[in-house]
Amino acid sequence: MLQWSAYFLSRWALLEVLEYLSVLSVLVGVVFYFSEAGDRQKQKHYQAWQVVNTAQGKGGSGGRIEALQELNLDRVPLVGVNAAGAFLQGIQLRGANLLRADLEAADLRDSGLEAVVLQYANLKSANFRQANLRRVKLAGADLSDADLVNADLSGAELRGTNLDGADLRNVNLADVAWKDIKSIERANIHAVRNAPEGFTAWALDHKAVSHPGDE
Repeated sequence: MLQWSAYFLSRWALLEVLEYLSVLSVLVGVVFYFSEAGDRQKQKHYQAWQVVNTAQGKGGSGGRIEALQELNLDRVPLVGVNAAGAFLQGIQLRGANLLRADLEAADLRDSGLEAVVLQYANLKSANFRQANLRRVKLAGADLSDADLVNADLSGAELRGTNLDGADLRNVNLADVAWKDIKSIERANIHAVRNAPEGFTAWALDHKAVSHPGDE
């Protein structure tokens, strides 16, 4: 009986039709999935910005590390983002556009900010200890009283940058564009590494200091 039933069903044209319909439904589903990809990405970006904006003025991460990283991976400009006072330790934002961002007093220790645009950003009292700031663009940025101990600033652009009171101990200054620094009063340049020729003398002549301790 089973063999007969199997033979009968195999000869039933309707089954072939149903099989083709199932394949067609899968293809239609795939087409719709890709056609709606743009809308899904917009929704993802909207949710990420909602996390960033909702956490403004609050301490801690508040999900901002993941949200900002996700936006940057999708090449979304982060111009003017406000993350003042945020805990962003270890954040990875290579190549991000943070023009005019507000990161005052933010904790950015051990962060990866290589080739980031931070022009005209508010970075007062921000903590960049051991951060990767290679080739970062800091033209017009305010780094007054920022902590840059052991950071890598090699190849950075410092045109018009305010470094008053910044802690630059052990900073890597290889190939930095420094000759148009706006101000460096009270900045601690003790044991800076790979300083360009003339930088140390110029800094001390413009009221920077060299002291091994935190004082």
